[in-house]
Amino acid sequence: MSNEHERQEQRDHAHDRRKFLAGAMAAVPLVAGMQGVAQAQTATPAPAAGRGRPPQRRLGPLEVSPIGLGCMAMAPGFYNPAPERAAMVRLIRDAHRMGVTFFDTAEVYGPFVSEEIVGEALQPIRNQVVLASKFGFDYNGSSVTGRNSRPAHIKARVEGMLKRLRTDRIDLLYLHRMDPIVPIADIAGAVGDLISQGKVRAFGVSEVSPETLRGAHAVTPVAAVQSEYSMLERLPEVAMLDTCAELGVGFVPWGPTMRGLLADGFNAYSRFAAQDRRASVPFLAPEALEANMKIVALARDWAQRKDATPVQIALAWLLAQRDFIVPIPGTTKWPHLRENLGATDVRFTAGELAELRTALTALPVVGNRPADKARENE
Repeated sequence: MSNEHERQEQRDHAHDRRKFLAGAMAAVPLVAGMQGVAQAQTATPAPAAGRGRPPQRRLGPLEVSPIGLGCMAMAPGFYNPAPERAAMVRLIRDAHRMGVTFFDTAEVYGPFVSEEIVGEALQPIRNQVVLASKFGFDYNGSSVTGRNSRPAHIKARVEGMLKRLRTDRIDLLYLHRMDPIVPIADIAGAVGDLISQGKVRAFGVSEVSPETLRGAHAVTPVAAVQSEYSMLERLPEVAMLDTCAELGVGFVPWGPTMRGLLADGFNAYSRFAAQDRRASVPFLAPEALEANMKIVALARDWAQRKDATPVQIALAWLLAQRDFIVPIPGTTKWPHLRENLGATDVRFTAGELAELRTALTALPVVGNRPADKARENE
């Protein structure tokens, strides 16, 4: 088959899928609690999930696919009613068949539910994937009671995580959020002990300052930092990315599509039900959406230029910033998974990246964290 014939088939397939989704979404609202006559704009799945196997990336000693799968929303209590567990198991396994080798969860997601789903899904292919989870909280049953990263508590929590994940080791174990009363050296030392015992392969930290990263890395080498990073939230660019580059630490953006905003799924009039996590996200507040939709429009313009979708532009832009960046967009829907993975086919020239950066910098963002927060632990 000629390349031109193949490209035409992909365009025809994408056109048919757009028509299908347009009809389906006319009857089903995308956003819970959307009010009035304003409707969410539907995201268009990509015509392909990526042509061939893209180059792998490294997070410290771990080799992973350039785009991972975030599994938070597979547990109830985030953005949607609880998805069917069997469907999420199938989705995770489909992701692996489509080339994903990096899966991200945490004990607090549910709590515990996401780890159980991920453990069931990955058990048959455990040795073919990199599994990440996170500690950092205390619980009363299934209720979160606060932060707790005391060394003995970390080691006890990991035992439960291993059982839920149906594995004998966690490839990447993150500190989820900094415990303000436990020194980072103590936390890093506890994870180092777990690494020496073979229960953990690599250490990660999430939403910490560059100084805290350095303190952790001095005790136990850090493989990856996980923090919010997207075309809207660019705080890691102040100091963290350079620190990661200096130390040889990977960077894993969570929220790379800003809860679907950069997937072109909402408009300036979108509203969310109180139980939807997005109702409390500053980027998505009514007073912020009008301004932030200008960045969505920019992604839409570039999508047209690149024969892609806005969410693929958002993910490809992240991949182009540094070669150690591995986004983990979350989804519970197969078409969105397929679309996300298609971002690896999008390429920017140096001139295009400069042009896009100039346009981004000129647009105001409402709801992001100011630059003076770059050296604070959340």
